[in-house]
Amino acid sequence: MKKSMSFVADYCVYVVKGGPKFYSWLGFLFLFVLGWAYGNFMQLTQGMIVTGLTDQVSWGLYLANFVFLVGVAAGAVTVVFPAYVYKHKALHEVAVLGEMLAIAAVVMCMLFVINHMGRPDRLWHMIPFIGIYNWPGSMLTWDVIVLCGYLVLNLVGGFYYLYKKYTNEPLNKSFYLPVIYIAIVWALSIHTVTAFLINTMPARPMWHHGMMPIRFITTAFAAGPALIIVVFTIIRNNTKLWIKDEAIDMLSQIVVWCLGIALFLTMSEVVTELYHPTEHSLGLQYLMFGHNGLNALVPWFWFSIVALIGSFILLLIPAIRKDHKKLPYICVVIFAGIWVEKGMGLLIPGSIPTPIGEFTQYSPTLIEIFNCLGNWAIGFIVLTILLKGAIGILLGEVKYASE
Repeated sequence: MKKSMSFVADYCVYVVKGGPKFYSWLGFLFLFVLGWAYGNFMQLTQGMIVTGLTDQVSWGLYLANFVFLVGVAAGAVTVVFPAYVYKHKALHEVAVLGEMLAIAAVVMCMLFVINHMGRPDRLWHMIPFIGIYNWPGSMLTWDVIVLCGYLVLNLVGGFYYLYKKYTNEPLNKSFYLPVIYIAIVWALSIHTVTAFLINTMPARPMWHHGMMPIRFITTAFAAGPALIIVVFTIIRNNTKLWIKDEAIDMLSQIVVWCLGIALFLTMSEVVTELYHPTEHSLGLQYLMFGHNGLNALVPWFWFSIVALIGSFILLLIPAIRKDHKKLPYICVVIFAGIWVEKGMGLLIPGSIPTPIGEFTQYSPTLIEIFNCLGNWAIGFIVLTILLKGAIGILLGEVKYASE
């Protein structure tokens, strides 16, 4: 108990200390949290009327970010899997940082779900056997279960590893390794269930196909490691922790091949839907070309396609893929491109046209944008704190002072 209390105290003291760059970063993020506080106050007091959501388009920017971030959380397994299954030494040394990213991503997922609910005081209804949701029939309840389970697995696995490093004690592998292996499989489940959440709707033909879970997994394993590469580069440039080139090279290979598979699946869907178009193709046609002057999503779609194809071609060139100065910028473009393709480019046109053929434009309000930026800011604050504490323990700057 004494060691545990000491771990918590030393960890908390360490993460609140930093230089001007650290406090400036947190201060910058806090500005978005202020907008988030205002946006949530307005939404809670006035209702969902302050958003751009309508009866026709009831899933918008909140769930677009949620779907994307579930993939980011699942993508963190691209660090853990090679580290523990294939014994990749360079990734094994920093695998715990991937678990910290997964925790932060799941926190953001839950924030977006709360925003989308409109009445977060009724969140308890999503708890099996307590709330009114039809579990196990409700796919939404399954999504909550797998997300909460993944959060618990990463909290237990990540902080158990850090605690043992802090006390300089050997890991209890009979306890720790099962947690890691279960988390690896669980990472696939969270995005598979999220895909099932939307592709089990026959009334939404753009979503209703069996390829959706595979697309979700491949884009997750491109966006997740792309973000991790950026984070690893920032860590290398701003801390004493040196992340080996081999770790980043392995992640960049995962990004390029998963991105290639995702692009292939996207192009396959385009050909299938548009070669002999039917009324089921209207959502994709709206996304790509617009409909009777309703074309707000068209520039987003083509930006995403050009960005992802261009990045894929660049990463196929080994000299560019292994250039660690250029690689982070390409990863940022990939991250943004998948956010558009998997968020705005999937959720919104899936609701347009409606099951009765209505076309209606959706544009997020400033309240929605404030809340979304605030959720991202809170997530990055959590990530910054988690990574700072983990790095301190890995470097030996935070350790148990034995008597």
